[in-house]
Amino acid sequence: MKPLFTFILIFISIITFGQRDFQGQATYMSKTSIDLNNFSRGGEQPSEARKKEIQARMKSQLEKTFILNFDKTSSLYKEDAKLEAPTTEGGRGPRLGSFFGGGTKYKNTKDKVALEATEFFGKKFLISDEMEQPQWELGAETKQIGNYVCYKATLLKDANPIDFSNFRRPRKGEKTEEKPTEEKETKQILVTAWYTPQIPVSNGPGEYWGLPGLILELNEGTTTILCTEIILNPSEKKEIKAPSKGKKITRKKYTETITKKMEELKQNFQKRGRGGNRGGGRS
Repeated sequence: MKPLFTFILIFISIITFGQRDFQGQATYMSKTSIDLNNFSRGGEQPSEARKKEIQARMKSQLEKTFILNFDKTSSLYKEDAKLEAPTTEGGRGPRLGSFFGGGTKYKNTKDKVALEATEFFGKKFLISDEMEQPQWELGAETKQIGNYVCYKATLLKDANPIDFSNFRRPRKGEKTEEKPTEEKETKQILVTAWYTPQIPVSNGPGEYWGLPGLILELNEGTTTILCTEIILNPSEKKEIKAPSKGKKITRKKYTETITKKMEELKQNFQKRGRGGNRGGGRS
């Protein structure tokens, strides 16, 4: 019975993906975990109640929904943004969400074009990436995700140098001197993907692609992305077009720009942690 079922799935896939105007839409849920001990005050570790408060305030930043519209060779990946209430703490300072604007990632696996339209502190950027073939290691392990049989693949990649988790005040007794350049090492993280050959498009969420099937689940460091819904050949098709607005910049130059700004913010946090609020307390 199982071979017959597999044959039927393959037959349906051939018919579906053989259509000239084929298009699909995948919905992904993304969840990121963070070390809440980084959110210390005056060098003291936050209480459990404080951790729950921080987690509740940051939920909209740590749990997101994304939509991937794709055809045989190209895709658009964008956050399914929803209105959210202001979550500033006591009205002081900007929220994390005001640092980074929601972006749109475009990929064309045939022409090797990757662009991201994003916003940082109110300024729009159009970032270009080099689309080198990812060096995935294919495995034989499988698991079921919804109606799809998925295969495991792994990849080693450099960690994101502009991870917002670097923002924190120094802990009590912690030295904050910058390490010499020669002591710095590029960290690598393991990426685990689960893809399905039943949807034979070399695409996936975010920057990821290069597998013989759509990626339905992705584990990258502290972030997990899971596909929760797939619609093949939707009645209302979306235009999959490369973004064009924003200051054109390479990924390397963009990272340098953001890293510099993040370092300025980090220094401000550290100054506040070393007594920037002197004179503002009660006598």
